[in-house]
Amino acid sequence: MIEEEEGWSALLGEAGALAQVLPQFRARAQQQAMAAQVARTLRAGGVALIEAGTGTGKTFAYLLPAMLSGRKVLISTGSKALQDQILEKDIPLLLRVIGTPLRISRLKGRANYLCRHRLHRFSTEGVAPTLAAPLARIADWAGRTREGDVGELTTVPEDSPVWPLVTSTRDNCLGSDCSEYGHCHVIEARRQAHEAEILVVNHHLLFSDLALKASGMGDLLPRVDAIVLDEAHQVLDLAGRYFGQHLSSHQLWDWGRDSRAEILTEAGDDEQLLAAAAQVETQTTAWRTALGPGEERGSWTLHPDSAQTPVFARLRQAVADLTRALNAAASRGKGLEQCAARGAALLSTMDFFTAQNTPDVVFWQEKKARAVQLHATPLDVAVPLQRHLLEPVDSVIFTSATLRVDDSFASTERALGLTAANTFTAISPFDYARQSLLYLPSAMPEPNHPTYTEACLGAAAPVIEASGGRTFFLFTSHRALREAAASLPQRLSFPILVQGSMPRSRLLDRFRRLGNAVLLGAASFWEGVDVQGEALSCVIIDKLPFANPSDPILRARTEQCQAAGGDPFHELQIPQAVIALRQGVGRLIRSETDRGVLMLCDPRLRSKRYGQIFLDSLPPMRRVSSLDAVLAFWRGED
Repeated sequence: MIEEEEGWSALLGEAGALAQVLPQFRARAQQQAMAAQVARTLRAGGVALIEAGTGTGKTFAYLLPAMLSGRKVLISTGSKALQDQILEKDIPLLLRVIGTPLRISRLKGRANYLCRHRLHRFSTEGVAPTLAAPLARIADWAGRTREGDVGELTTVPEDSPVWPLVTSTRDNCLGSDCSEYGHCHVIEARRQAHEAEILVVNHHLLFSDLALKASGMGDLLPRVDAIVLDEAHQVLDLAGRYFGQHLSSHQLWDWGRDSRAEILTEAGDDEQLLAAAAQVETQTTAWRTALGPGEERGSWTLHPDSAQTPVFARLRQAVADLTRALNAAASRGKGLEQCAARGAALLSTMDFFTAQNTPDVVFWQEKKARAVQLHATPLDVAVPLQRHLLEPVDSVIFTSATLRVDDSFASTERALGLTAANTFTAISPFDYARQSLLYLPSAMPEPNHPTYTEACLGAAAPVIEASGGRTFFLFTSHRALREAAASLPQRLSFPILVQGSMPRSRLLDRFRRLGNAVLLGAASFWEGVDVQGEALSCVIIDKLPFANPSDPILRARTEQCQAAGGDPFHELQIPQAVIALRQGVGRLIRSETDRGVLMLCDPRLRSKRYGQIFLDSLPPMRRVSSLDAVLAFWRGED
């Protein structure tokens, strides 16, 4: 194992092995230093926090040491785009560099693999007329695929309602009782994962595995010697999500649908059983309808004056009735037996959310267009992270372009419960002072003023025109996003693309292909976005990305912090907002030849309180406050 920077220059230097197989490769001291830090952590063990600025080449900097370590290493990413890049481009290239064959495997969640049993069942029983054609395409593909990865079949949209019918979940999988168990794509993928020396997954699968282990209900992933978490700024939110409890209307609908299908197959003569299954579907729909239209999130509680209290009670009764009936009929078939077990688990979860007697847990609900979800999120995830992620693994490396706040890892260490982590920063090699401009428009109203969004759009329009489109416009509220989507087409001649108008992957692909589009999105849209080259030259952010103070998790953590004598604004809100801002900015410059303008509309950045914290966290960009300076930059008069 190479440990020092001098040794890594032989592989990552100007005349190194990587440069021999990649003509456009650029040697970077930051990359070599990061590789040395990764190698030391893999060899000595422990935890490392590594912030690697845009352009460092961090994937090579951790992949190469991992591939040379002789250890079983799991690589976890936060986005499909990065996962695809690692598996389809980076690892094949690095295998040529090291000249040693390695077993590489990619493992996805089970919903990404075709379930032959469910395909056969729904092909036999039939589906809604609108799903017949895509189901036929899936059946045709099923005879050709080796891995069963549903991503292979591009002729069926990834959001098609047919996919849940022909893929499995942990709840509805028959396991070893399945007639297709010997040909199961999920089982084969997991077998390959156990044999792999480098295993690539995403954060959702990793945290699903950790949550499963925490509950004592088994595991999804094999034991490894080391874990590298890229895009590690997502870890805290994911840990809160997966170490908690959840209940969704989709779970109940799926259970009701699957129960009905199993009843028809194994007990079709039992009309009472069929009626009980139909009642679950009816009451689930009534629960969602009772919450009214729109999308929002808020606290979850059941009290006498709540409109959903009687509705939820009727739903619970329907679940209890079907579970009881399924238990009585379970001897008639394995499918009924499994549905009965699922019903018991759902009933237990419903009772948990009804009681709400777990301390240090936030109970909240999320209402979406066609579904509702209940969440019970722990306020402190440091203890389960230590117990289930850090302690069982020799070496754990967290890396991202954004882990520091105010030049310090302290807030990340505190949130993760770390006391002895090795920290390392690789500064971006890009010349931001030459390549980019930070525009802070003057005379903007306060962010809470009714005309604020209109003022942002008016100030942004000439900047977008000067940029030739090629703009990401980030909004901190969906209300402002909707206002912009209605107004900008009248102001600009460029194509306007809006989050939610089509699947995210298609929206980004269209943005790249058009080359002059303006893409409007909210904060959550930008995670993992990587648009390089001429397609993107301007990033505009309407407000400092503070979390909504009414968010139930933030509110509960604020109260907890205050009770402990802390300062929630500086300990919670500032770090989250700084990381979110830096994530947005990181999309702008992706190579040494890019030029771009970052426009921050929020006038609070001119105040001492906010300006120093936020502006100092950004790369060393030239700051201007006049539109003329922006126009001169694009004319090359800078």
